[in-house]
Amino acid sequence: MAHPSAAAPPAATEADFLLEAYTNLRHAVATTSNDTPILPSPTTLASTLSSLPDPASPSYLLPQGPSVTHAHLLQQILPALNRQSLSPRYFGFVTGGVLPIAEAADNLVSALDQNVQVHFPPPPPLPGTTPAPTWAHSACTAVEDAALRMLISLMHLDAPTHAGSGSGEAEDAVGAAVVDWPGRTFTTGATASNILGLACGREAVVNSRLAAAAGQVANDSNSNKGIMTVAEAGLLAACQAAGITGIQVLTSMGHSSVSKAASVLGLGHASVKEVGAVREGEPWRLDLGLVERELARAEGEGVVSIVVVSAGEVNTGRFATNVLDMPKLRSLADRYGAWIHVDGAFGLFARALPKTDEFLGLHAHVAGLELADSIAADGHKLLNVPYDNGVFLCRDASILTQVFINPNAAYLASPGQSNAILSPLNIGIENSRRFRALPVYAVLLSEGREGLAAILSRMVLLAREIAAFVRDSEHYEWLPSEAASLESTYMVVLFRAKNAALNEVLADRINATGKIFVSGTSWDGKKAVRIAVGSWRVDVGRDAAAIKEVLTEVAEGR
Repeated sequence: MAHPSAAAPPAATEADFLLEAYTNLRHAVATTSNDTPILPSPTTLASTLSSLPDPASPSYLLPQGPSVTHAHLLQQILPALNRQSLSPRYFGFVTGGVLPIAEAADNLVSALDQNVQVHFPPPPPLPGTTPAPTWAHSACTAVEDAALRMLISLMHLDAPTHAGSGSGEAEDAVGAAVVDWPGRTFTTGATASNILGLACGREAVVNSRLAAAAGQVANDSNSNKGIMTVAEAGLLAACQAAGITGIQVLTSMGHSSVSKAASVLGLGHASVKEVGAVREGEPWRLDLGLVERELARAEGEGVVSIVVVSAGEVNTGRFATNVLDMPKLRSLADRYGAWIHVDGAFGLFARALPKTDEFLGLHAHVAGLELADSIAADGHKLLNVPYDNGVFLCRDASILTQVFINPNAAYLASPGQSNAILSPLNIGIENSRRFRALPVYAVLLSEGREGLAAILSRMVLLAREIAAFVRDSEHYEWLPSEAASLESTYMVVLFRAKNAALNEVLADRINATGKIFVSGTSWDGKKAVRIAVGSWRVDVGRDAAAIKEVLTEVAEGR
């Protein structure tokens, strides 16, 4: 290990070390096969834990050097990590793998260590010259913007909509607004994106009431200069000035990160209210009648509203809306001044499935999501890029910058241009951030629309094969309803053992085989097991056979 007084090592030494280190890593993980245990054994874990530095040791924090340290990483640390990305049979927590091109791109990200914070466009040509100056800070923000635009196109979120033209929307040939989502950025994941979504929603609904109280139009830069905003005055002062008594978040079986976002943003866990179709036995689906009643009640009590649509409820994989719901919800939101945020962590990717008969039902559930005000999604799930990677899209860029801009920091400013790429540090939580867009860009470029559709199709078809097996099994009960159609299955299969004693330990018994990994959960007050298919590595025939074998073995006590 180098000391402060030591000279920098020759470049060749650095390159040789990194090349050897990565070669050794790839050799170590290449020994993994489909039959390799997914989780480390208790013995391996114990060995790794005993190898960690001991503060009482005389050698604690003495320099070990790069070679010895890397050997420790490969020999002691690596064996104790799970094989979630390397195995096609890790079915816990809606976790994707990593496509090889995404790993290669991520290595480039680490090697160059770009801090994607400020957009510096190439300067204009000097007076009297034709070519522009050759310098530019970095192309990373342009690459990030290209990746986001490609994602928007992949998800068909740039489809024309007649919901009305707001900031950043252009009119197409037939007069419909074409949404280009001018407020777009990468985040650490859907949790951070949900925080951005609720923050923008909070800003918009409160500012709208503030502007109305002042006889202005919210977010109209020509008319409301000097009008109070949440970002400037704070939530309490803004609500008091607007006569707002509360902010509610309406959702149906919303992800836990929605409640976390409500807590972070000062709305509180109690602000999150369930408006699912419980009476119909579909609590994951928004009950639009109940939504309307809640919006009307809130209007009369001085409460403003944010509606969170779960596009892919995490426990069941089901969807909150269908093709007829989103236009109705958009109309309700416009009538009552509510904000619509879509938590599409993994469900949003159903929009990238082929538009064939077998997937038409899923397309119906994600139709109309382009009518939302903001959308969250995860890249590190079904897009199969490395952690951490999330996406946030906002219909109104001015709301996003109003909440997240860095005030009074002239050194962080980038040149102002119309329709310019926004500096990431002014539209997200982090001021310093990894170039996490590059693996996404690489995957989209490498696989294209057709390749990603094929990957997603394999995931859905494997989930449906498992669901059919569970549904027809004498040992298992398919949840949430055995009467459902297989076409309603997306990526998640929820089930329990009919034998009550077995059901209590079902997840542990399945995982103890070492052949597949599932997550335990609960449904309707009883334990259940959840299989979530998310890896690009899955093969429908091969992996379905392995899963059926394990489930049969566990059920029959073999």
